[in-house]
Amino acid sequence: MKKLAITTLSFSVLALCASQVSAANVTVNTSSYSDATTYMSWSTSAYTAANFPGDGGTGAGGWSLAALPAVISGANVTISPNVNTYAPGVGYWTNPDGTGANQMDAAVYTETTGLYVNTSVTFSFDVLANTLAASALGGGYTADAFIKDFGPGFAYNGESTVPLTVGNDSVTYALTGNNPGEIVQYGFELIGPDANPATVAGLGSVVIGPAAVPEPATWAWAGSSSLLLLGLIRRRNK
Repeated sequence: MKKLAITTLSFSVLALCASQVSAANVTVNTSSYSDATTYMSWSTSAYTAANFPGDGGTGAGGWSLAALPAVISGANVTISPNVNTYAPGVGYWTNPDGTGANQMDAAVYTETTGLYVNTSVTFSFDVLANTLAASALGGGYTADAFIKDFGPGFAYNGESTVPLTVGNDSVTYALTGNNPGEIVQYGFELIGPDANPATVAGLGSVVIGPAAVPEPATWAWAGSSSLLLLGLIRRRNK
């Protein structure tokens, strides 16, 4: 019975220590990307407001990988300017001079619920290429990595972003909520006007892959603490 009690206690201590991990490290996981983990928001671009008052609009909603677009190739994902909303002759989406009427914010991400609570999350990635046109008629394009924090019901808590430049990089965010239903999203977004499919190739894209993620030091501490306590209990029961 003593052996059983000791074993149970040691596993309980390990579980308690593990639940108090002070930091989490994550990276790109394209297998988690789907039409359910994409989002698009848009508003009238500054170019449209200045040159074609009345054109453009505002909105947001779930999208799809293909429409975003976000193209998955193995462990990598490629994001590029949105073209599925481009509609010549429709002022809501396209200006008379052929430029896109709206500033599009296209996001693809991994989403977790209740996995990270009261902790700091670091999202690491490797930008393999970034050929986005920083300036173009109607507006240029930018892309960034983000971590977004929501409470239950997607009550916004905050976020952190970093621009995507070639090479390994990361973004870190300390979660401000402390709720078992904490929703965390980490991924990438591309911002710029909707583009003409006939000319979009000249506007570039971004290719991102996973980065090596170190094991959190807290896990090692949790395990060693559990073993130390187990050893002390065994000594007392000899």
